[in-house]
Amino acid sequence: MMSSGFLSQINELPPPGDKEKRRVAREHLAERLERLEETDQHTVKKALEHAPTEQLLDVIFGYSPYLTQSLLSDLPWVVSVLEQEPKKTFRDIQQDCRDHVLHSRETSEAMRLLRRSKRRMALFLALCDITGLLDVTQVTETLSEFADTALNAAVAHLLLRADERGELVLSDKENPLDSCGYFVLAMGKYGAEELNYSSDIDLIVLYSPERIDYQGKRDLQSLMVRMTQDLARMLDERTAEGYVFRTDLRLRPDPGATPLALSVNAALSYYESTGQNWERAAMIKARAVAGDLELGTWFLDELKPFIWRKHLDFWTIQDIHSIKRQIYAQKGGEAIEVEGHNIKLGRGGIREIEFFVQVQQLIFGGREPELRSARTLEALERLEEAQRISQDAREDLQAGYCFLRTLEHRLQMIEDQQTHSLPESSARLGDIAGFMGYENTAEFREALLAHLRNVERHYADLFEEAPSLAGPGNLVFTGGEPEPNTLQTLEKLGYRDGDKVFQIVRAWHHGRYRATRSTRARQILTELMPALIGQFAETLDPDTALARFDSFLSGLPAGVQLFSLLYQNPKLLEVLGDIMGRAPALADHLSRNSGLLEAVLDPDFFEPLPDEETLEARLKEDLKLSRDFEDSLDIVRRWTADHRFQVGVQILRNSISSIEASTALSNLAEAVIRALTPIVEQQMAELHGRISQGGLVVLALGKLGGREMTFSSDLDLVFLYRTGDDHAESDGQKPLSASVYYGRLAQRIITALTALTAEGQLYEVDPRLRPSGAAGPIALSINGFAKYQKNDAWTWEHMALTKARTIYGDAALRKELEEEIRNVLTVPRNPHKLLAAVHEMRLRIEKQHPARSIWDCKYVRGGLYDLDFLAQYLQLKHAAEQPDVIRPSSEAAFQALAQAGLIPTEEEKGLVEAAQLFRRVQNFLRLTAGDNFDEAQAGHSLKAALAKATEMDNFEGLKDTLTSNAQLVSRYYQERIEEPARELTDTDKANL
Repeated sequence: MMSSGFLSQINELPPPGDKEKRRVAREHLAERLERLEETDQHTVKKALEHAPTEQLLDVIFGYSPYLTQSLLSDLPWVVSVLEQEPKKTFRDIQQDCRDHVLHSRETSEAMRLLRRSKRRMALFLALCDITGLLDVTQVTETLSEFADTALNAAVAHLLLRADERGELVLSDKENPLDSCGYFVLAMGKYGAEELNYSSDIDLIVLYSPERIDYQGKRDLQSLMVRMTQDLARMLDERTAEGYVFRTDLRLRPDPGATPLALSVNAALSYYESTGQNWERAAMIKARAVAGDLELGTWFLDELKPFIWRKHLDFWTIQDIHSIKRQIYAQKGGEAIEVEGHNIKLGRGGIREIEFFVQVQQLIFGGREPELRSARTLEALERLEEAQRISQDAREDLQAGYCFLRTLEHRLQMIEDQQTHSLPESSARLGDIAGFMGYENTAEFREALLAHLRNVERHYADLFEEAPSLAGPGNLVFTGGEPEPNTLQTLEKLGYRDGDKVFQIVRAWHHGRYRATRSTRARQILTELMPALIGQFAETLDPDTALARFDSFLSGLPAGVQLFSLLYQNPKLLEVLGDIMGRAPALADHLSRNSGLLEAVLDPDFFEPLPDEETLEARLKEDLKLSRDFEDSLDIVRRWTADHRFQVGVQILRNSISSIEASTALSNLAEAVIRALTPIVEQQMAELHGRISQGGLVVLALGKLGGREMTFSSDLDLVFLYRTGDDHAESDGQKPLSASVYYGRLAQRIITALTALTAEGQLYEVDPRLRPSGAAGPIALSINGFAKYQKNDAWTWEHMALTKARTIYGDAALRKELEEEIRNVLTVPRNPHKLLAAVHEMRLRIEKQHPARSIWDCKYVRGGLYDLDFLAQYLQLKHAAEQPDVIRPSSEAAFQALAQAGLIPTEEEKGLVEAAQLFRRVQNFLRLTAGDNFDEAQAGHSLKAALAKATEMDNFEGLKDTLTSNAQLVSRYYQERIEEPARELTDTDKANL
């Protein structure tokens, strides 16, 4: 054995590892020796008999299954390594990789050779690291140098194969990389030549079309992308021989929208127009490592003005600081747990040291070129020399960096896994302590904590100058992949899919939308981000709220004005959070009309809407600006949607009650019908003329009739008409009979209300409450309507008629129709028939629509249906003697019934309060959760908002009150309808 060999240079060794692992490994060693050729067997056995070798094997066998397997699989080569100068071993591995891969005819063979070289380099460097032959920086530099060799060999191989296929022509086949126009940038630790033992390699692949003689049939970019895919596969794919390096290409410009290989010009354009400060920080470590190095060096020189700015404007400095402030940094505080601690990303870890350096390089490196080192330890020295940090900080951070990187290597050597977390069990932690050279766990723990606390202290000092933007934890949306602490923070806030949140926000920072394309917009958005994320976290479904906001942003033409508005008005951000998180319909409308958000700042925005006459007058004024009928439809839709948006926000912000909102929504619908119907009539008249002495009346039933509309209510409308002559015809170019004319007019009004235009839809219209329902004519004469109601209508149709209100038509005609309806409703009735019909109808509805819970306000027993049925039954029962009890809303009907002495005041009060509470709940849920409110799935914020909207102290109190109200209504319903209906005798039923 040579005196200058590996073993003679060993400086130190950790204590022996696990005894049982050593025993098993030695059994495997004996088995492997038996399989060797006789000559090799003799040489290996002789080499392994030396005491230093025995001690080294005890360390490897006792701590690292991966190194054990690598050593046993290549015993003759290991012996040669132990006997020769380490520098020669390194040169041999490099040369073997370079020559053999380059000249491999098949890619599969090249991949096998690459993996053999990597396995040998990993084992060789582990031996150097464990024995102290190389310090941690020398290990990382050597591994980075090998990665350069492997990458260049792989790129050269792929270029030669492309040349052989005739897809491109190389200028020098003996030196395929020269002027090839294709190059690879190394980023992160690899770029800084600080590659760790089992690290990914972060790459950006670029090419210059001007330097490539492309002869393929498709296009150059396709070839470049395919070559990059093949390159990643050659390095990354796991085969029986293992892998070379896990490869990550996500640090390229806007990876979600760009190909794997990008042209130089496209990359330069991106960085000049859209590049962000975190990308500037990443580029500090960029290095041209493979392919056309001359071109790669030129590219990085071109990027220097982007990376190193001599003059930073206010917003750039703010943006850099905002990145810092989104990290939750503190001195002291809760104790660092050694077990399970992530030494890279956790508190006091490697990432904090690297970020400490990079932030200061970004701020000062433009004016102080000496700070521009890519290497962390060197950069710390230069920061101290420039008096940007203290000697104490430099020494502590350098010592911490070396210790933590060494520990990182030991962790990764065990199983060749890219892990940065310490074991959670004390026994396994003891193994790591031994592998690090400590005699016991206590000493290791003490040393580790000292380094972590020092790093944590200096790191937190960097953040003291500005208030935190982090909130409850890290909220960092820069870089190629989400930071674990950021994902934890998002999970803590209530987001289900933190990775998706990261990708959405990252797309904003990449300027994917027009609203985030300008640097200023992204800078303000960065400042806004924690508040925005926190606001959406307060909603029922934070992920959905963020997705709606993303959709909203995608449609904006610009973002600076909006982001500035939100930044300067935190209350507006709260409103936005409510809309995106709780009101999908409002969010959808806001996406099409972003200017509405500014209207929220108007003090009048939260004032109740005026009455229907004023609304109608305002809408008609706006309609004077319409160019044609289609334009009128769009104006009506915009106008209505804007006012519905206003009412919705008022409900969300509790500036009006849900009862007031129902009135406002009903007035709004009525104003629309009054303003739009004359326009439809005029369009009809242009073709068909008008009918002499004729007139249309629109009758509202249901929610609109009772002024009880919610955000999802359709319009129950009946269209009626009067003519002076039963055989009248219209006087236009194409005359129509009265029945056909008014039928078509009614259909046109329905179409005008329901048609989907570029501005959306106004309302759904349900005309099925007309006589004979869907089988009857769409419009009916007033005489025919009155005749049907008197002679042929079912009891349920008279029940529906109690909510009837005329909302459009000639005053005389409206009065005539109202008299006819009043006559129908006040006719004396068979009490048994009425009772049986009402009860049977309620049972049928209950069978068709069983209530799912107390929150199913419409169908639940004791809910809105029971309240309506009670009111309608009592009105129809007593209207013959007391006509004034006919009122369109149930609450008004109960009050009128009490005033007439037909129900006790106590009962009236209970029924009115129950009706109002159920309507409040229904109105709020229709706006927010829709018809599928699930108490078990609902978030705390929605429950709290619902309680507040109903003036209750808390959600449980609301549920209890709603339940007791339902029980009260059920009792009254049973007493007045259900029990008497069941007690009807067979004789009573026979006479119905």
